[in-house]
Amino acid sequence: MALPSARKASIPNGSPLAYRRIVVKAGTNVLTHKSPRLDKGVLASLAAQVAAVQSLGAQVVLVSSGAVAAGREVMGVPHAAKGVALSQMLAAVGQGRLMHAYQEAFAAHGLVVAQALLTRTDVEDRLGYLNIRNTLDGLLAHGVVPIVNENDVVDTAELGEARFGDNDTLSALVANLVDAGLLLLLTDTDGLYTADPNRDPKATLIERVERVDAGVLALAEEHRSKFSRGGMLSKLLAAQRATAAGVTVVIGPGASDDVVRRAACAEPVGTLFPTRVSALESRKRWLLSGVADSGGVLVLDEGAVLAVRERDGSLLPAGIRSVRGEFARGAVVTLEDGTGTRVGFGITNYTAGDLRAIAGARSSQIAERLGHDYGDEAVHRNNLVLV
Repeated sequence: MALPSARKASIPNGSPLAYRRIVVKAGTNVLTHKSPRLDKGVLASLAAQVAAVQSLGAQVVLVSSGAVAAGREVMGVPHAAKGVALSQMLAAVGQGRLMHAYQEAFAAHGLVVAQALLTRTDVEDRLGYLNIRNTLDGLLAHGVVPIVNENDVVDTAELGEARFGDNDTLSALVANLVDAGLLLLLTDTDGLYTADPNRDPKATLIERVERVDAGVLALAEEHRSKFSRGGMLSKLLAAQRATAAGVTVVIGPGASDDVVRRAACAEPVGTLFPTRVSALESRKRWLLSGVADSGGVLVLDEGAVLAVRERDGSLLPAGIRSVRGEFARGAVVTLEDGTGTRVGFGITNYTAGDLRAIAGARSSQIAERLGHDYGDEAVHRNNLVLV
């Protein structure tokens, strides 16, 4: 679906709407105001803000946590009680209550909401990715506000205690799915600080981050809240992923009743992470998101790196030095140079075993070595994106 250009709608203070499509992510800490239960006032404020920018011509997707918290509240389960099975049960109880609360909040502004529960497996194949994209596109075109959450009931990987970050990662993926111009990550602080403002009174807000590198990531500490699993690190990783795919990111204060409008109008608020690239073509967005990465790696020689980087060429078997991992034909693999530096992602035309057999060979030797031939390229240029 073609996306029309942003409307230059005016708001009371005269600032123009800067983004046509916006993904807003609200985590458990924001929605509960760090309490054991959902804060209906926060949900009402969030709905009012989304309605306000939507009335100006923006289309908004809301990525929301809170199902487990809602389940804990109604079941009276203490936060000390942990476990995947328990969390799945609480999510099953709480998801409907969370959506009902959103339905009431948005109905006050004449808006309809739709629930979309996703797992990583839903978007790991190209067809699933496109199906979800088309559904969200259709909802937005009809003025519906999609409310997206990771499907806690079935996705044990998402609920596992070892995983750090949840809907922050999902929100970056959704921003790619819908070609959003802005990803707004709401948090329980004003943005990214030089140190934890809850523990260091000298911490100052960082208003702009040009690149999320190791130094920026080092500013984040693991989140210690007993109410959620996310934190600043997961938000920075989401910002890194989204900005690499052409999406501007703002980490802003969830407690503000004007943060969505200010971010949507490109007014200073929170911490801005400007994208350094233009919007990528849809297929390349999917590759760059890394969600379907098989874990396989192709190590390229210097000539192959030069060909894909400087000559806009395909990756031929002759340029492959080695193959790591096991993967099927059509899998997404990582491309690396001889130093281990990531060059990009690509969809391979051959299995890992086939590529090991033809690595370093000329394309004319493929059929002879394998007994079959799926084309001259290991990865065609149309299925390759650089990082």
